[in-house]
Amino acid sequence: MNSSNGAAVVVGVDGSEQALRAVRLAAAEAARRNRMLRVVHGFIWPLLHVPVGAPPGGPPGSGLRRQAEQLVADAVTEAEATVPGLRVSGEIIDGEAAAVLLGEAPNAVLIVLGDRGLGGFAALVVGSVAVQVATHADCPVLVARGTERTEGPIVVGVDGSAVSSPAVEFAAEQATLRGSELDAIHAYRHPVASEPGDMQPLVYDEKKLRHEERRILAESVAGLAERWPDLTVHQRTVRGRPAPILTEASRQAQLLVVGGHGHGALTGLLLGSVSQSALHHADCPVAVVRAPG
Repeated sequence: MNSSNGAAVVVGVDGSEQALRAVRLAAAEAARRNRMLRVVHGFIWPLLHVPVGAPPGGPPGSGLRRQAEQLVADAVTEAEATVPGLRVSGEIIDGEAAAVLLGEAPNAVLIVLGDRGLGGFAALVVGSVAVQVATHADCPVLVARGTERTEGPIVVGVDGSAVSSPAVEFAAEQATLRGSELDAIHAYRHPVASEPGDMQPLVYDEKKLRHEERRILAESVAGLAERWPDLTVHQRTVRGRPAPILTEASRQAQLLVVGGHGHGALTGLLLGSVSQSALHHADCPVAVVRAPG
């Protein structure tokens, strides 16, 4: 995460209701962090050589650029109404949505997006924009979806890998900022034979396996007490597939946090089934936190 004092919370808008929902979520995040909120619209039409001014004989204020200016102004107004006194700026940037947002990432503490959109942000969850931004952004990416709650824990999926540590740190920070508790969930499955094409369960000691998986989780959250001594952390080790387990946990959560990459049960978290499941099925906002490098 960029720790620069001038770093802002950035929200991508496109004029859709989902984008305005993201604006409200982003405004709350900016207020919690005492940061400025930057509203950004990726204006793709100049790249396509489409006329963006008012058409000849058209009514005053018409034209694609004027429409873009209005949707950004509406988003700024929405943010200011959500958190009175919040510092908010808005800008139209010529370019494709993902490229524009990635250009903002080095100076952002967080990028916030709606789960669906129009124009440059169309098909955000299932399309390429969310994948591109979450894969390459130099900061966490928060997708507004599901039910927004002011009560309930922050849930983080833990797999024990070093690259999942930023997700745990981000989740702990979120829990502290929101005055909530942290639920760290580690999902594991039965070991299977490693021979190609052989997926038969191995013979193993279930008690030892549970002990080892609990150790992995405990080590993953061990350092949190030093940085956030007042934070309550609940550790939960569950046997099963991580995607449905995290989806179920999201039904009572304020936020679900997943890492950008991982090992074990969360392998391929960003581009694989777990992250896709979270973005499609979680019943609360989802944050994807990418490990540096």
